[in-house]
Amino acid sequence: MCSNKTSAGSHRTSAEYFTSIMTSEEKDADIMLDPHLIQESREVYRNPTEVQMSQIVLPCHANHCGELSVGQLLKWMDSTACLSAERHAGCSCVTASVDDIHFEHTIGVGQVVSIIAKVNRAFTSSMEVGILVTCEDLYSDKQWKVCHAFATFVSRRTETGKVQLKQVIPHTQMEHMEYSLAAERRRMRLIHAEIITDLLSSSTAQLGECQEYDDAVPSEKTRVESVELVLPPHANHQVSTFGGQIMAWMENVATIAASRLCNAHPTLRTIDMFHFRGPSHIGDRLVLKAIVNNAFKHSMEVGVCAEAYQGGEPLRHINSAFMTFEVLDSDRKPRTLPHLRPEPVDGRRRYKEAIARKKIRLDRECEVISHADEDDTLYRVVTPSVSKGGKGKDFILLASRRKPCDSRDPYLIALRSVTLPNHPPTEDFSRGEVLCAGFTIWEESSAVTKFTYYNQATPGVLPYISTDVAGLSSSFYSMFSACSQFLEANKHSLSALPSSSF
Repeated sequence: MCSNKTSAGSHRTSAEYFTSIMTSEEKDADIMLDPHLIQESREVYRNPTEVQMSQIVLPCHANHCGELSVGQLLKWMDSTACLSAERHAGCSCVTASVDDIHFEHTIGVGQVVSIIAKVNRAFTSSMEVGILVTCEDLYSDKQWKVCHAFATFVSRRTETGKVQLKQVIPHTQMEHMEYSLAAERRRMRLIHAEIITDLLSSSTAQLGECQEYDDAVPSEKTRVESVELVLPPHANHQVSTFGGQIMAWMENVATIAASRLCNAHPTLRTIDMFHFRGPSHIGDRLVLKAIVNNAFKHSMEVGVCAEAYQGGEPLRHINSAFMTFEVLDSDRKPRTLPHLRPEPVDGRRRYKEAIARKKIRLDRECEVISHADEDDTLYRVVTPSVSKGGKGKDFILLASRRKPCDSRDPYLIALRSVTLPNHPPTEDFSRGEVLCAGFTIWEESSAVTKFTYYNQATPGVLPYISTDVAGLSSSFYSMFSACSQFLEANKHSLSALPSSSF
């Protein structure tokens, strides 16, 4: 058992931080809808920045498979989020970035897409907008989550000068949690490029040389370039190229590149962060380039970028992203993909960096299996191997949270492994086990909050614990030191929030 104390200002921040780890996927269709929506006046509360869009998928929105084009979905998501941002800002706003997106399901023709967007937190001139996409089958009355994302919007200058955004005042428990996490997500976005560069440099150094296969497909075969003329229909109400349109064009050329590798119709699964480097306007020629960076057993990474120019001016970098595709068989299972032969120098660099990015994605892989109720969720968590060439581990975990009944009780977050017949161990992963672990969070006084971590360990981990106790290792110290530093750094961010938010 280990514990850590810090000032009271971090009480709510830490609770929401750890709760989000256990329940970030628990929100599903309720990610934007707090269960405590009834106010004391008995009126139903609705966030004033919330914007909803509902669209029925028509054949003109679909791809060759009769499924909603991801490019079209990105346009709808960007439009909804922009309207939410502008409702809060009271002025025009532009898309600055969209965080990583994982598409859990495809959407068919005739189904209804529902998009909900609302501002989680506003900073000086930028704000984070949370976006939830769900799908509804009108015939079966079933609904399911497709994806959720966080977009950053920046307010544009007005005639009176730079806009100072008003602060978001959270009311419900879910809003308080997202308000808190938005600050940490913003910090991660600001250092995103630096983090990725460091991770890539440290990972690619251990990857060795690219393997050669006789039947490999040359990466040059997958190269795609397309030019789009930005016309008035492609612009937003601010006469700038619509951010969603740029993302849709990027998705289009990336899909063509992926199709050339496998000679089949690919399905887009994930998009790494979109980051808009600069604006584009009506009359611009937008040059879109894509190429398959690497092909793994069941997935491939496509790199895509957008550049703009007018007349004889040099190209301006507008956006770039990495997209992961799969090819599904008749049973909707991923097919095995052909090997890729990268080009010399830059191609080999992209090949290795794609492997490193895949490792980064695996490091944070967590899949929701089901929701027992509001406070209990089943997860499948995948962790990479700690040794080169070894198997990764997966865990089937029941995560539970319990709110304090009164001021004398702690906030509890608990984890334990469970066995599910429909999720047996597989050959690709070694099944791990967590007997019982979790946190208790106590508010000892108005100035001190105590965090206690429990882990019921098997005898096999005792040698590792003993080395920490003996001072021969610093893994526990590093873990709790990092936790303490996070709490101290964020203790003032929620100092103005009422204690009832927790």
